[in-house]
Amino acid sequence: MNTNNALKEKKIFHISFEIALLFKGINGVLEIIGGVLLFFLTPDRVNKLILFLTQPELLEDPKNIAANWFFKLGNEFSVSSQNFGIFYLLSHGILKLILIVLLWRKKLWAYPLSISIFILFIAYQIYRYIINQSIFMILLTIVDIIVIVLTFIEYRSMKGRIK
Repeated sequence: MNTNNALKEKKIFHISFEIALLFKGINGVLEIIGGVLLFFLTPDRVNKLILFLTQPELLEDPKNIAANWFFKLGNEFSVSSQNFGIFYLLSHGILKLILIVLLWRKKLWAYPLSISIFILFIAYQIYRYIINQSIFMILLTIVDIIVIVLTFIEYRSMKGRIK
């Protein structure tokens, strides 16, 4: 491969890395907002909201799959699941934002740290997928794998510039 193509490839990976960080950062902010909102969304409020939203549909069609799914989801939402959700979203979002800031500041030690933490996120997401079979967990895991690969490529590039 000639030098010009190698530079273009490095630039494409770098831009992809920056875009991935931007999306991860947005995701981190949304997780923090979700954690804060979840603090105020008690199980009683969730049930009232779901009942308000699904009651007209269930009166019209008691077998409506979506309405029944939301109704069941509301009934399964407890104080412990609320507390877990708050903890998970806030800690995950804050940690993610700290890592993103460190990577944007090009702290060399933050690259392997970020890769390690994203691998832990993946391990947890796989665990959650086994329990819940949520396609969202699979999508999130795929995105995290892409971010890990881009972070590794960027890390190697950064180390190459330092030598």
